[in-house]
Amino acid sequence: MSNPLIIALDVPDLVSVRRILDLTAESADIFKIGKQLFTAEGPAAIQLVRSYGNLVFLDLKFHDIPNTVAEAVKSAIRHDVWMLNVHIAGGEEMMKAARTAVPDATPLLVGVTVLTSMNDDQWQEVFGENAFSIPEQVVRMARLAQLCRLDGVVASPQEIVPIREACGRDFIIVTPGIRPTWAATNDQARVMTPGEAVRLGADYLVIGRPITAADNPKDAARRILAEIEEARCDMKGSS
Repeated sequence: MSNPLIIALDVPDLVSVRRILDLTAESADIFKIGKQLFTAEGPAAIQLVRSYGNLVFLDLKFHDIPNTVAEAVKSAIRHDVWMLNVHIAGGEEMMKAARTAVPDATPLLVGVTVLTSMNDDQWQEVFGENAFSIPEQVVRMARLAQLCRLDGVVASPQEIVPIREACGRDFIIVTPGIRPTWAATNDQARVMTPGEAVRLGADYLVIGRPITAADNPKDAARRILAEIEEARCDMKGSS
């Protein structure tokens, strides 16, 4: 897809969604609906985004026993979403069940690796000092997701290069944790600017609060698109 920007609709209600869509629907082809919005408004949020002619990345991060995840994926497909995700930590059988539940090439099915809010200290608190490092674990998870025929992964931009080296060019990399230099990092730990992520090979950039919480969301989205385009031009010039 020519426009890699995915705007995260991490907002509480449909009134907020409509406001963001009115201001930014022309800047992005894809909008992400996550747990906050879907829990509050359900499929109506998907229908609203689709009514503007935009695509939906349903970011519910399914993580359960294989049958439960497969049935959840089947339910999601009925809402005409473009992409959805599962936690790779659910394991091989769960991912294979999710893959089997997607009968066609769409929606795209991607696996969540390590949340971008996790830093090294938090990682060691959960998994111990002798665990694989975050980049090592992300690559292991990406390879497993590819083995299970997922279309790609959701990962920090800091892991783009090793994932690309391990899984090849056709494997989709969706990167949250994207923060322009003029935006606050908030609760994100492993971040990168839009231009840096594009130069490293990200396929899609998920950006929420720098746009949706900005004083002027329309201007913020346009500034990010300009940075993306500048990075692409730089890449073409150096090739």
